[in-house]
Amino acid sequence: EGGTTAAADVVTDAAAASALHDAGLHGVAYWEVMGWSNEEWRARGEREVSASLDAMPTPPAVGISPHAPYSLDAEPLLDLPDMARRRGMRIHIHLGESHSEAEWSETRTTALADLWKSEHSSSFTAMRSRGGGFSSTQFVDQLGVLGPDCHVAHGVYMRADDRRRLRARQTAVALCPRSNRVIGLDAPPVGAYLAEGNMIAVGTDSLSSSPSLDLLEDVALLFDLARSQGYEDQDLARRLLQAATLGGATAMGLATGPDRLGQLQSGAVADMCVVDVPVTSIVETIDTVARHGAGRVVETVVSGRVRYSASR
Repeated sequence: EGGTTAAADVVTDAAAASALHDAGLHGVAYWEVMGWSNEEWRARGEREVSASLDAMPTPPAVGISPHAPYSLDAEPLLDLPDMARRRGMRIHIHLGESHSEAEWSETRTTALADLWKSEHSSSFTAMRSRGGGFSSTQFVDQLGVLGPDCHVAHGVYMRADDRRRLRARQTAVALCPRSNRVIGLDAPPVGAYLAEGNMIAVGTDSLSSSPSLDLLEDVALLFDLARSQGYEDQDLARRLLQAATLGGATAMGLATGPDRLGQLQSGAVADMCVVDVPVTSIVETIDTVARHGAGRVVETVVSGRVRYSASR
């Protein structure tokens, strides 16, 4: 109903592992891993996660989601990306969602490299408690989490160096502004992401923190946020619609190859939605879809098959 044909579904319960598969949608179902200490991980972590991954149905693709730097110790955060890459899987992580993950350079008492070599490097939380004013993005970058096969969610509390690291690693960030607003976070720096050339996608997060799964609601809010943050270029609507389509496909590794998504192009998978808005010039129509397209999807096509029609 919202026009979505592919999603990054972060799965925390085995009973929900088949949701994308059963719905016939494209995307990646990421098995989420959280709450592991170094000791527990060494004892049984890799074995248990491997069993969970083996039980995930396909299609669509399966990935691994280390939940966040503050919910895992360093060893599982170091090992999980290697597990994903050995299996040819994508990686997803919540990053820069909490103010506690921001860079606190004014209170830094030591360097990240020094802490990493010390006995206080068991986790991001432990390193932060010892005076590490570095950000969680800087931390997971040292662990090898980021890369072109990884995308992060939220990216709210990220300074210029964090955003630079994402660009350097070709890591996309999925912005979820309505969810951030509901749970009381600051707005994501979408204006800076756009101006600096970061790869962005758009996410709804989930119905636990978002009013709906209508992605165009988030696109409209991102438009207003970018303008309020000083982004004045006239390409804003086009770039946000690109983020909601090709940007999402890129974040999930689905933008290339014979089954590529997110683009209206000969040979690509026939995924599309029809939005009922007045058609004027191309530029004005794109602007209207980005700002006022929410709630106006009248048809959604997945792999050439009509899966939703408002007339039915």
